[in-house]
Amino acid sequence: MQARLILIDGTVYEGTSVGFAGTSSGEVVFNTSMTGYQEILTDPSYAGQLVALTYPLIGNYGVSTRDVESSGPKVAGFIVREMSEIPSNYASQGSGDDYLTQNQIVGIQGIDVRALVLKLRDAGVMLGMITTQHDAETGLQILKDLPEYDAGTYAREVSTTTAYFWADNARSETIPARGAKPRVVVLDYGTKYNILRELSQRGLEVVVLPCGATRDEIAAHQADGIMLANGPGDPRSLEAEVEVIRQLMRDNPMQPMFGICLGHQLLGRALGGETYKLKFGHRGANHPVKDLTTGKVHITSQNHGYALQADSLPQGVEVTHLNLNDNTVEGLRHLERPVFSVQYHPEASPGPKDNAYLFDRFAELVKTGK
Repeated sequence: MQARLILIDGTVYEGTSVGFAGTSSGEVVFNTSMTGYQEILTDPSYAGQLVALTYPLIGNYGVSTRDVESSGPKVAGFIVREMSEIPSNYASQGSGDDYLTQNQIVGIQGIDVRALVLKLRDAGVMLGMITTQHDAETGLQILKDLPEYDAGTYAREVSTTTAYFWADNARSETIPARGAKPRVVVLDYGTKYNILRELSQRGLEVVVLPCGATRDEIAAHQADGIMLANGPGDPRSLEAEVEVIRQLMRDNPMQPMFGICLGHQLLGRALGGETYKLKFGHRGANHPVKDLTTGKVHITSQNHGYALQADSLPQGVEVTHLNLNDNTVEGLRHLERPVFSVQYHPEASPGPKDNAYLFDRFAELVKTGK
């Protein structure tokens, strides 16, 4: 079936349909990873976005339940050069095309993805539409009537609506009474399951609360530490959540707090910093980041379209990590409190696992505080 990718600047790419037939719109972004397409599909941070993968063959190792990062795919649409029809992997439970169809994800294949990426690098990310239903003129008119991506509150849409307990690599709706282990509350702005796994593996009880949890609802769980999870969208659209973070820090200044990705941006805003939108963001598995406290350079996995403005951070807050591609802020810490964050994803392993030290640091702070 014929499909089109229509950009709001009027550019049209002709291809064929993959996955669910229909129409889906969102911000068009690209990811340069060679593997991990199922993790990308199920990462809630991609909500509201049409994701283009630069690697030319996708789906060659199939899909598996062990590789999901949330309850299911969260992308608005999927753009690939070619979707493999015959996956080869002992753990495969189906093809990529079937997975997209079953989860009603609209996709397109057969377009020049590299040309698309060059356009986005030059012009910046923009709204687009994948459609099997509309001609270019009709699709463009629909796009022009849509709100900008920045206006959405996608974190609230993908967050859990109820509190749950994470144990034995699974979600439980029953939250037990406090046990002997230290307890961490994760504020779910779009958390990936692997963050919960990393915390649990370090001997911590993990309670996950909705994005809009109040200070009192959080305090009721008597947490020894707070995790600010990753998630989608513009951090400026979540001022109520930022205010809750401020309240938590005022109530208990010495409570350990660790932010990742959107959680990092929200923490930075709660501390008094400002955020801004990047031209085309950082999405891939090979971004070099320098830890300024040690001098070491780590290869990191990233997925974000916004960043903290370094010179907006107040005294007492230190930038700890820098992206070596463009010198954007990749980490911060408070100099007098056990509060820190990183922009990249230490729970994702682009090969090396040397970024796991951040979870070790947080777990030690939580256990020491207890």
